[in-house]
Amino acid sequence: MNTIDALLTQTQAQSLPELSLSPLFTRKWHSLYEAFQDADIDRQRLREAFANAAPWPPTGRIILATDACSLARPKAKTGRDRTLVHEANLPPGCPPVVPGWQFATLALVPQTPSSWTYTLDNTRIQSHQSVAQVAAQQLRTLVGLLPATAAPESPALLLADGYYSCLAFLRLTKDIPCDKLMRLAKNRVLYRPAPKKTGKPGRPFVHGTPFKCHDPATHGLPDDHFGGSGITVACWRDLHFKEEPDLPVTVIRVEREAAAGTARDPRMSWFVFVGERLPPLQEVPATYARRYSIEHGYRVDKQDLLWERVRLRTPEQLERFTDIVACVRNQLCLARGLVGVAQPWERRSREWTPSQVRRGLGSIMWQLGTPARECQPRGNSPGRAKGALISPAVRYGVIRKSPKPAKTARNLVQT
Repeated sequence: MNTIDALLTQTQAQSLPELSLSPLFTRKWHSLYEAFQDADIDRQRLREAFANAAPWPPTGRIILATDACSLARPKAKTGRDRTLVHEANLPPGCPPVVPGWQFATLALVPQTPSSWTYTLDNTRIQSHQSVAQVAAQQLRTLVGLLPATAAPESPALLLADGYYSCLAFLRLTKDIPCDKLMRLAKNRVLYRPAPKKTGKPGRPFVHGTPFKCHDPATHGLPDDHFGGSGITVACWRDLHFKEEPDLPVTVIRVEREAAAGTARDPRMSWFVFVGERLPPLQEVPATYARRYSIEHGYRVDKQDLLWERVRLRTPEQLERFTDIVACVRNQLCLARGLVGVAQPWERRSREWTPSQVRRGLGSIMWQLGTPARECQPRGNSPGRAKGALISPAVRYGVIRKSPKPAKTARNLVQT
């Protein structure tokens, strides 16, 4: 509790020991590390607390977003269960992967894209798990915690990037009552429903004609179409993937005239919708744009809330600190609009940012107090016993989820 209060108010701290300088932290700096070593957090109760206090929309549809975030630890050789995780903005020619830990996040996104995301669950992806498995388990758990105001005829909508349109995630979430809107690769091939049986001998067709996103000749007329203000949206219903013919999906194409036509700003984007209630086509671009809020939330967690800066040895300690960061972020969301402090060079005409709200939370925290017990000084530590031998920390290698290919003569020649 002291750590949460300190992280909410100590805006200048850049490490765990500096958090102990907060007036709200009544213990000494080494208590921070001891807490993350010995703490035991009931994560199911924590999910329930997050869901009960979440700022669910009073009316309309619940919009969720999921993504995975990497915490690079290339030199932490004593860190157990490190895998190769994606790392952006590396020098040209370097593989975009480094050793580290990865976390899957499920969040409630705001109405307009911003950093005001509310974390519902943040789980570490272990070396024997995939992103799809963890995200599917998070979604399955959260659906049971949705508020009673969520109408059955309007299920929640999950927004995700292109990775989650893989068959592994779609199969794991097929029976979950939640609609999904995800990016789709521009070279994916889907199929129309199989034609009716002709009565002739032989196996009936399983697939109809192919639908190739990169080949306009296979598209045909869309089932629905919208155009206006430089954006054209078209959709084709009742398509399916080759490996999953019993899972009907809707493919959506969005064309933007003002786009730059680059990899980061394409003129044509493809999406796949799986579920019961497809949003109106004119609302699809703005609805999916809300997914980018989770990226802005990661930036606040890493830059302001020390998520990436702390140096904890074991993955369990980092999981506990991740829960602390989620608690702080959600309290900032709940305090949104109550208090805020802007620097002289910052505009006051726009709404408060999480950093500005965090600067003004000191006055509120002093009034609320803390549920933590008073610190009981126990004197000086006796120190290490005389003659004790402390062995070096155990070193662990990096775990590769996909094993390296065998060194055959052909691979050596290609290398």
